[in-house]
Amino acid sequence: MSSLGLVPPGLVVIAVALLLPLLSRRVGHALGLAATLGVLGWAAVIPTGDYLDVQFLGFDAILFSVDDFSRLMALIFAFIGAIGVIYSYATDAENKQTAFALGYVGTSIGAAFAGDWLSFVFFVELMGVASTLLVWHYGGEAVRAGFRYALWHGLGGSLILAGIVWHYVEAGTFIMETGAGITPGVPAALYALGFGVNVGYVGFHVWLPDTYPRPHIAASVFLCVYTTKTGVYGLYRGFPDGHLWLAYMGGAMAVFGAFSALLQNDMRRLLSYHIQSQVGYMVAGVGVGTALATSGAFAHVFNHILYKSLLFMCAGAIIYRTNTSSLKKLGGLWREMPLTGVVFGIAALSIAGFPGFNGFVSKGMVVNAAHKEHLDALWYILLLGGVGTFMSFIKFGYYAFFHGEAQQTVSGPGLNLGQKTAMVSVAALCVIYGLYPDALFSILPGGGASEAHPFTVSHIAEGLILAALGLIGFAILKKPLSKVGRVPDIDAVYNRVAFYGTRSVVVGVTELYAAVDRLAVRAADTAMWAARNPAASVERVTPIRIANEARANGSGRPALQADIGQSTMIMIGVLVVGLLVLFLFV
Repeated sequence: MSSLGLVPPGLVVIAVALLLPLLSRRVGHALGLAATLGVLGWAAVIPTGDYLDVQFLGFDAILFSVDDFSRLMALIFAFIGAIGVIYSYATDAENKQTAFALGYVGTSIGAAFAGDWLSFVFFVELMGVASTLLVWHYGGEAVRAGFRYALWHGLGGSLILAGIVWHYVEAGTFIMETGAGITPGVPAALYALGFGVNVGYVGFHVWLPDTYPRPHIAASVFLCVYTTKTGVYGLYRGFPDGHLWLAYMGGAMAVFGAFSALLQNDMRRLLSYHIQSQVGYMVAGVGVGTALATSGAFAHVFNHILYKSLLFMCAGAIIYRTNTSSLKKLGGLWREMPLTGVVFGIAALSIAGFPGFNGFVSKGMVVNAAHKEHLDALWYILLLGGVGTFMSFIKFGYYAFFHGEAQQTVSGPGLNLGQKTAMVSVAALCVIYGLYPDALFSILPGGGASEAHPFTVSHIAEGLILAALGLIGFAILKKPLSKVGRVPDIDAVYNRVAFYGTRSVVVGVTELYAAVDRLAVRAADTAMWAARNPAASVERVTPIRIANEARANGSGRPALQADIGQSTMIMIGVLVVGLLVLFLFV
C-alpha cells in the first residue's frame, strides 16, 4: 500500500461535510471545493492495485481498492462534486444543504472504492441516508417525496443486503474477487432487483420523477449524478460478464424513459425521466457484457454525468431567473438568457447523441456492441430510444427558448460568475470529449475502447438520421403534445394501493383486537356475576332441573347459597379453566 492509501478519500469528504455547518458559508463552500478537487487529484495519481484492508464488524474487509473502474468513478464523482459545490454557492444554497450533498458525494466515492461486499453495501446505504436528508432539507413538497424516496431505497438496500448475505453463505467471504461477481441464482436475483431500484428499472423508477423535481435547484444537480451511476457500477460488480436479462431491461428503460419524458411539461420531471432512459443504455451495456459494451457503459456513465448535471444546471438557471419550472409558462428565453440557451443546446445535443458531442461517442459504443452481438431486437430498441430523446429535447428547447415571446417575466437576478463558471466548464468538456474521444478512451476501463470507431460514415449517418426522425416526430406530435397536462405514472397506482392496503390492514387488526377485547371483558363480567350469584347462574345453566327441584321442595327457588369462601373457590376455578384454554389453544 502506498502512502496515498493511508486515508480513504471518501471519508475525507464525509469529514468535511460534518464540519461544514460549523463554518461560514464562504469558508465552508471553499473547504468543500478543496476536498472534492483534492480527491480528483488523488484518484488521478494513486497506483492501480493499491488497497486498504481492515477488520469491519469482525469480518475481513477492504475499505478501498483501486482499479480502472473505481478510478474512473472517483474521477467523475469528484469533478462533478466540485462543480456542484460551486453551483450551490452561486445559487445561495445553505451550508447545511451543501453538507448533506458532500456527505452524498463522500459515501458514493466510498462505494466506488469498496473492495468487499460488506463495505460496499454499507456505503450504498449511507448514500441513501445522505440523499434523503438532502431532499428533506428543502421542506415543502420535498418532505413527502423524501419519505417515498427513503421507502424505495430502503427496499432496494434490503434486497441488496439479502443477496450479499446469501452470497457470503455460498462463497464464505465478503471479499470481491476479480471477475467473480455475485453468486448465481437467488443471491444474484436479489442483488439485481435491489439495484433495480437504484438504476430505475421500469416499474421501480417512480421515485426518480417524483423526487428530483422537488428540492433546491442545486440539490438536483447532485441527485441526478450519484445514486443511479453507483447502481450501474454495482450491477457491473455483480455481473462482470453481463446478463441478457439486464441487457433487455436496459433497452426497456431507454424507450420507456424517453417517451415518458416527451409527455412532461415540468422541466426537472422531464430530465428525471431521461435519467432512467440514459441509464438504460448503461444497463444494456453491462448486460451485453463484451469488452466494447462494458467500456461503452462506463463511457456513458462518465458522459451522462457531465451533460445531465449541465441540463439540471440549465433548468436551475431558468427557475432561478423566472421562478417557474413549467414549459407551458416559458418561451422566448433565448433573448433573455443567451448563455443558458447555448449551454443547453450543447447538453441537449450531447444527451441525444448528435455527432460531435460526447453522448454520440458513448451511446454509439453500446448500440454498436448490441449490433455486433447480433442482438437485433435490442439494437432497434436502443435506436428507438434515441429518437425519443431527440424529440424530448427538441420540445424542451423549443418551448423554453424559442416559442414566441417570453410568457414569464424574467425578474430574477442574472446569472452570476459561479453559475456561469460551472455551466461553461461542463459544456466545454461535452464538446471536447465529443470531438476528441481519445481523451476519454485513455481512462476507460473494460479494454473495449480500441474497438470503438465513432466517426465512421455509417455511425455519423445513424446519428443524423435519428436527429431527422426526432425533428419529424416532434413536428407531427407538436400540437397534440401541447394539450397534454400532467401525465400520471404507475406511482398513482402504487400510492393508492399502499395507502388503502395499509389502512385496511391497520383497521382489520384494530377491529380484531377490539373484538377479542370485548369478548374477554364480557367473559370476565360473566365470571364475576356467576361467582356472586351462584344460584341464579346455576338456574340459567340448568333451568329445567332447578325448576323440578324447586317443585319437589315445595318452593319457588332452590335452596342454594354460597359464602365468601365458596364464591372465591368458584372464581379461582373459572380463572384456572380460562388460563388452561389460553395456553392450550391460543
